[in-house]
Amino acid sequence: MTLPAGESWPWTPYYWVIAFVMWAVMMVAMMLPSAAPMTLLYAKVVQRADAKADTKEAPLCVIAFAGGYLTLWILFSVLAVVLQFALERAELMTMMMNSRSAVLSGVLLIAAGIYQLTPLKTACLNHCRGPAAYLAQHWRPGPAGAWRMGLGHGAFCVGCCAVLMLLLFVGGVMNLVWIAALSVFVAIEKLAPFGEGLAKAAAAVLIAAGAALIVAA
Repeated sequence: MTLPAGESWPWTPYYWVIAFVMWAVMMVAMMLPSAAPMTLLYAKVVQRADAKADTKEAPLCVIAFAGGYLTLWILFSVLAVVLQFALERAELMTMMMNSRSAVLSGVLLIAAGIYQLTPLKTACLNHCRGPAAYLAQHWRPGPAGAWRMGLGHGAFCVGCCAVLMLLLFVGGVMNLVWIAALSVFVAIEKLAPFGEGLAKAAAAVLIAAGAALIVAA
């Protein structure tokens, strides 16, 4: 079922809040699994530091670290809601919140594929695949330092995955299978030994799929 042509959901203040909460919860659910190794490693390190210094800041530091990380994805959720609003107003989305335009879907797929091959994507992915190196290079003590470290980690993570998250508009923001598939891909890309190679292979698939959609439109 699709939204009738020329109509869309009424974007009342209440609906803006609901849309933001939906995106924020979805981003947290999708990104936390792939962020777990970094968070767990940080927890172990800060617990050891706590024991040596005879302090009890570790639990608060872990919460602050996770909070800093999630802050970036919550900010991304704001941008995603604005994009959703624009696409609905342009009559380019269905009721399942996926693109009704083959050309738009193709462009998003190609853009995601090209981004997979950029130096920025590679740098951000390498960061996410090397949590120990990040902690060693960016260590800051205390809850405030933990929040800043989490924020920095979140910035790299957004740089790695934000364009992929826009593919939710292709498969459907309400499509649980598509959401799960993207989550699994992101986790494998970051955590598997072959993750870097997978990122490059995915680029070819995304570009080819996008071109096929546009040609067939």
